[in-house]
Amino acid sequence: MNKQVLIAGGGIGGLAAALGASRAGWDVRLYERAGAFSEVGAGVQLGPNVVRRLQAWGLQRALQSVAAFPERLQVRSALSGRELAVLPLGADAVQRYGAAYATVHRADLHGVLLAAVETCESVQLNLGLGIERHAEANGAILVRTTRGKDVEGDALIGADGLWSHTRVQLLGDGPPRSTGHLAYRAIVPQRALPKALRTRQVTAWLGPRLHAVQYPVRRGELQNIVVIVQGPARQDLQSWDHAANAADLKGALAGSCSALQTLVRSVPAWRLWPLSDRPPVRSAAQMAQGLVALLGDAAHPMRPYLAQGAGMAIEDAAQLQHALAMHDLEVPLRLRRYALNRWERNARVQARSQRNGRIFHATGPVRWGRDAALRLLGPRLLDLPWLYRGDGSSASSL
Repeated sequence: MNKQVLIAGGGIGGLAAALGASRAGWDVRLYERAGAFSEVGAGVQLGPNVVRRLQAWGLQRALQSVAAFPERLQVRSALSGRELAVLPLGADAVQRYGAAYATVHRADLHGVLLAAVETCESVQLNLGLGIERHAEANGAILVRTTRGKDVEGDALIGADGLWSHTRVQLLGDGPPRSTGHLAYRAIVPQRALPKALRTRQVTAWLGPRLHAVQYPVRRGELQNIVVIVQGPARQDLQSWDHAANAADLKGALAGSCSALQTLVRSVPAWRLWPLSDRPPVRSAAQMAQGLVALLGDAAHPMRPYLAQGAGMAIEDAAQLQHALAMHDLEVPLRLRRYALNRWERNARVQARSQRNGRIFHATGPVRWGRDAALRLLGPRLLDLPWLYRGDGSSASSL
């Protein structure tokens, strides 16, 4: 009889965990609080490290049907509009790292994973039903659902996001912290934009106390645009889909170049997301204890300045699959192996994301030095072999 894993959360991390656990030979019960699977409209960048994981699950064709594959990453000054550096992607990324660099609508990536999970006979999806609390007893995990039903399993994976109920009970380390950064997001049909504003590449605009990123999604038919500015959050931190005041954004961009301001004015409506995160993971015990493990944002929420939030969740799920398949180990040891193989890489990505935010938003002499370094050493600074080649799968001792 197969062991049974309970998964809290039906987002990208939860579905990836369900797919990985099923491939490891486990029965899966996934619990999603929302009454339907859905994702807020936003773009996701997937580095070659993540695309390789999707390929290993046989999802390359499905990804190709929904994603865009930019040919290059360009960095520009938000003040002058001048190009500072370029990193070739496309075929160059495939040659260097064995997989492409992809950009995809979050809902499309979610759909690819959901379709894969729905083909797994060992997975049971429960919508409109969350996990309220858990307890270990007699070598099993017992959870209480939001409808008051008790369910028993052999392991629990908390993939329930930034405001994870599973993490609250497991670690009791308080709520996420506000970063003081606000993300203005929009998805716009490319055909609705003037030709000069359409794009097939990733462009990052760096300015004092702000930056912007634009790139194609959904086979290039849509353009994802996000502008991140520093400022206080006056909105509910637990929601990332607030109506945004375009006048506030335009005010924050005062002094930026005309090209960036023209791009921002072309967007008919913006949504606002106050950014929150947590400090980098400090130990394997923050990712797994006993029969419970955390995955994705529940374990290591991070700022979006390395474009690896969804990617780290997918890498987690791939490593979880590897650990759950270690049938000669007791379940707590399998989960500990998962955590040992993931926590340091996740912590490094979290720390690098925070550092990138400071660099992207630099002012004064630091900004001038950053721009000079990008002009001189652009590709070397933009390429990230440690990230794109690795996946945290190296064995660690128990």
